[in-house]
Parts: sequence; structure tokens; C-alpha cells
Amino acid sequence: MSGTPEGADADRADTSWPELCVGAVVVRDGAILLIRRGSPPGEGLWSVPGGRVKKGETLAEAVRRELREETSLDGEVGQAVGWTELIGRRRHYVVVDYWVTVAPDAVPTAATDASDAAWVALDDLGEWDVVDGLLEFLSDHQVIG
Repeated sequence: MSGTPEGADADRADTSWPELCVGAVVVRDGAILLIRRGSPPGEGLWSVPGGRVKKGETLAEAVRRELREETSLDGEVGQAVGWTELIGRRRHYVVVDYWVTVAPDAVPTAATDASDAAWVALDDLGEWDVVDGLLEFLSDHQVIG
């Protein structure tokens, strides 16, 4: 789940329709892959890799592209984890997150608009400065207990 409605209001102009976004939920050995957002919305906060779907892209293609752009990793996109809406005063995002599998020895490297990337123990997520709504989303969809 990427971004926040408040951050979205601050950085972009008004649109008259919702924007479709995707996220990659990558869990391995009790840890989840997170990126630190390097630009608004949510700059400086941790989130799953993700972003806007480009015209002509399938959702799975967008997930693979965003994962590669933000972590330099390639992944296999699986089923949808779930979706959420982030609605701000001037923005409306519809975000669909997908399960993604990466190589067992994959080491993320921050790229494009990510300032850092890390494997974070699922049990330690509450101690990380994550984007608004991420912990609730992961809990609601049984990614974390």
C-alpha cells in the first residue's frame, strides 16, 4: 500500500478521476520487503514497493516494473493480497497490492524514488516509521498477526 491522502494533496494537482496504483507484498523468512519513499507522497516513510499504473500496462506488469524500479529486484507476481482507497482533498488513489516472490537470496538496492530498501522482520514492523494505513492493511489481510 503506497502513499497517503495527505501527502497526495500536498504534491499534485487536482484530477477528476481516481488513479490506479499497485504494490508488491514480498514476504520471505518472516520478513517483508520495504522501501523508504524518496519523494512525496510519504517521503521518508517506509512502504511496500509500488506506484501508479501506466497507460497500457497490466496490473502485474506495473507491479514488476515498480518492484524493479524501486529495489532492483525481479519478481513473480501472484494473487492479489487486497486493495484500498486513499482519498484526500485533491487526490483519490485505488491501490491493489499483490503477493510477489523473489529469489531466495535477493538483496534489494534502492533505486529511482526509493531512498532505501530493506528486509524488515514482520514482528518489528510496529517499530518502523511506515506510511499511514500500512500496518492496518497488512493486518486486515492477514500478512501480519
